Amino acid sequence: MPLYKTITPNSQTVVKIWKISESFDDLMQSVKLKPESLQRVLGMKSELHQRGFLSVRCLLAEFGYEDADLFYDGNGKPHLKDGKQISITHSFHFSGVIVSDNVIGIDIEKQRNKISVIAHKFIDYEFSYLNGHAADYVNKLTVIWCIKESLYKLFATPGLSFKKHCLVIPVSDNDYETIAWIDYEDKKYRYQVQFLEFEGFTCAYVIK
Repeated sequence: MPLYKTITPNSQTVVKIWKISESFDDLMQSVKLKPESLQRVLGMKSELHQRGFLSVRCLLAEFGYEDADLFYDGNGKPHLKDGKQISITHSFHFSGVIVSDNVIGIDIEKQRNKISVIAHKFIDYEFSYLNGHAADYVNKLTVIWCIKESLYKLFATPGLSFKKHCLVIPVSDNDYETIAWIDYEDKKYRYQVQFLEFEGFTCAYVIK
């Protein structure tokens, strides 16, 4: 089974990443789905999304959970029945799950040049330290996007803006951690961030 990587950021938190190499049929045979999940996955038009959905259930099994242990609230945020915190992501042929006693968020994104076209939609403060002509500009934009997406998942509050409310402190070269802030309705929230890059993808996870 292609469990790609396991990371333990602290004693309360575990990250697992899956490289999706199996077929839809093989993944279906390896997981047990509750009826609403089966209906959801069969209704997906993209096999890539179907395989991503099923690989997340494979990751749940790696943590000792089943699909039945997972549910979503009204804001679409996932929860576990035992009360532990969970966040989920998948992009193309990678998926990731983070489980913790702390509030957390995770995101995986493929590094693509088109992110530079939409940078103005999710970046404000960060332009002050980014070099748009640098060779690693796309990679740095992808890191910032992943961090802000992770913050969004963690905060789970309608109306939160990547550009207006989420700030990412500069990351030094050869460093893979930083601090991020949410500045929302006159309150400031500070989070620890770690990220990694692999096979043209970026993964970031945020821990409160």
